[in-house]
Amino acid sequence: MMIKSLCLCIILNSCIKFSKSAVRMNINLDSIIAYIVPVIMWTLIVTITLRQIIKRQSSSAMLSWLMIIYIVPVVGILAYLVLGEINLGKRRANASKQLLPKYMKWFAGLKNQQHLLINDQQPSLASPLFALAQRRLSIPCINGNELHILDTPESIIQNIIDDIHQAQYSINMVFYIWSNGGLVEQVQQALIQAKQRGVKIHILLDSVGSRAFFKSENYQKMTALGIEIEEALHVNLLRVFLRRIDLRQHRKIIVIDNQISYTGSMNMVDPNFFKQDSHVGKWIDIMVRIDGPVSAVLNGLHSWDWEMERGQGLYVPLPSPQHPMDNYNIHAVQILATGPGLPADLMEQSLATAIFAAKESITITTPYFVPSQNIVDALQIAALRGVNVSLILPVHNDSLMVRWASRTYFDDLLTAGVKIYNFTEGLLHTKSILVDNKMALVGTVNMDIRSFSLNFEVTMVVEDQTFANEISLLHENYMNGATLLDEQRWLNRPVFTRIIEKLFFLFSPLL
Repeated sequence: MMIKSLCLCIILNSCIKFSKSAVRMNINLDSIIAYIVPVIMWTLIVTITLRQIIKRQSSSAMLSWLMIIYIVPVVGILAYLVLGEINLGKRRANASKQLLPKYMKWFAGLKNQQHLLINDQQPSLASPLFALAQRRLSIPCINGNELHILDTPESIIQNIIDDIHQAQYSINMVFYIWSNGGLVEQVQQALIQAKQRGVKIHILLDSVGSRAFFKSENYQKMTALGIEIEEALHVNLLRVFLRRIDLRQHRKIIVIDNQISYTGSMNMVDPNFFKQDSHVGKWIDIMVRIDGPVSAVLNGLHSWDWEMERGQGLYVPLPSPQHPMDNYNIHAVQILATGPGLPADLMEQSLATAIFAAKESITITTPYFVPSQNIVDALQIAALRGVNVSLILPVHNDSLMVRWASRTYFDDLLTAGVKIYNFTEGLLHTKSILVDNKMALVGTVNMDIRSFSLNFEVTMVVEDQTFANEISLLHENYMNGATLLDEQRWLNRPVFTRIIEKLFFLFSPLL
């Protein structure tokens, strides 16, 4: 039985028993409350403590939960009942069990497309990561893709619009946030025009991230014209104790005609209009435009997510290369899909595999840095064995708790030799990792527990010198807009600052 159901049963049974006792003994209400509340609190604390001891999780997460529950019991218990367990809800949990083998089989079928698979006879830097992904997800690494990195909102959205205008039969999208205003209005108009010429359009948007859009006139207009827009992971406050509300659909995917696709860190927003009152500057993102057969894999993920919500999947044909294999479009791409219902700990395992593979350098960009202790240890070990490890983090963050909690790790990382750059030219929202200037990971995953274990995420892995060079130039540009954190000044920061960091770190399981 799930811990939430057990705790609720305990509360109800306790209330019933004590209510009956109160009637028999003619005890007044104040006495009942004074007697019941401590018993219920004690029972819940003991139950949650036992659950934490037997639950499969990191020791740091367990200790954080126990600290919260024992220091602030009421807040801690309520937080655990709402956020403590990964619970998709009964319908989605059943759907997840049914869909996993179905789509695993479809992905495994790609292995029959021998002309699309890389030659794994020659070990490479990414070989262990490719092997991990293929064994746990059944998704092979697909060859024959043309890749282009787009690093400005204007170039990203204009390319998307141009490809929408060229769409012939299907446009499928998944986004966490869809926000009206600015260039997004042009995307919506292009979609309407595509629909009017007969293109089938399916858009899946997260219920929380796109809440404002679902209430807007643009949503009403698009759906009235026949564009199918589905709300992912609908939030129902009445069922807050039965289904975790912060499990989010965080993927960013566009697939056009099963051939052209986009993925990366940017939501469907125009930074000139998005969160202007957050005082963190413009959001800095990238998207990768893919022209090639791996687009079918992203299309398969979209169909999987769509069927999870709608109960009916979309037809996804097997990929076929439309370009000759020349020096400009032979990029091999491995897709990593993570989230509830998928193989557990895959993202954390993949990151650790990439970090331990490094021999020369590791550069990471992320807006939210509250990783697991395993990843922190891997970064420290890499730096201690001589790898040049660099983190590029935004100096300003739209999450106050993340901003303070992330600093807890800085002491040990700096002491080990990790370089930490504070990006000052906006909220650096790009999620990327570059290893030895050869292997790049780009996608939607933040360096935090939420992305590792809770959200539906997608990452592309590419081992290609040309692509790596583009990512390296991008990182160099970010570093030019950042300041290097001085180790001695950091270690001499005030004591009260350290106390605040530790207090916020207690809430790391919630971040």
